[in-house]
Amino acid sequence: MVYYTYAWREEPSFEWDDLKDSANRAKHGVSFGLAQAAFLDPRRVIAEDLGHSSGERRYFCFGTVAGGIMTVRFTYRAGRIRIFGAGYWRKGKRIYEQQNR
Repeated sequence: MVYYTYAWREEPSFEWDDLKDSANRAKHGVSFGLAQAAFLDPRRVIAEDLGHSSGERRYFCFGTVAGGIMTVRFTYRAGRIRIFGAGYWRKGKRIYEQQNR
């Protein structure tokens, strides 16, 4: 995994597919609306998903949301952050804590 630090020049803009948001809420109990908050954590960690084989680059954002460390899967499209997955996963928490020592 490759880790990045990123300072926003302006407030990030988000989008997502409503059907994927509904499926994510049912499976992981997290809405994409809530997942946006991970990007606002000043200690967030952004990592490229090198295991994804599509032509589109994909990333993880690990950040504090509602008292836990959330992992958000996303890509960039037309200058916007497109969220396609989110949840509270142990591996994301471990990466966040390691990168913020």
